[in-house]
Amino acid sequence: MSPELRTRYVFTITAAIAEVTSAGDIGTGVRRIIPIIGGEVKGERINGKVLPFGADFQIIRPSELIELEAKYAFETDDGAVVYVENKGIRFGPVELLHKLKRGEPVDPKLIYFRTVPKFETGAEKYRW
Repeated sequence: MSPELRTRYVFTITAAIAEVTSAGDIGTGVRRIIPIIGGEVKGERINGKVLPFGADFQIIRPSELIELEAKYAFETDDGAVVYVENKGIRFGPVELLHKLKRGEPVDPKLIYFRTVPKFETGAEKYRW
């Protein structure tokens, strides 16, 4: 029997983004680059600010499936720097994905959106 995976809320990252840049069709889809220019980190044991560099690198496949790969960093209130790498996918009905591209609101329950974040830091306090 496999052990039960248990999770618990740790913190929320809210990232501010700049205008999307497109590198065009790269053969497997359209490459988009979305600069991450700031934001905040809020949680019970960790708080801080998203640093003004990094980006979400996306490929929009012909099926409208979107591959996401965000790389950025945040600094905690006590000065630790944490590198974040977040890979994932987003998919849903084409008309709703087009609304998202236009910046229109969409009920998140209607979109399949999964990511796997990885965090790296040299600060022992945050290496849990």
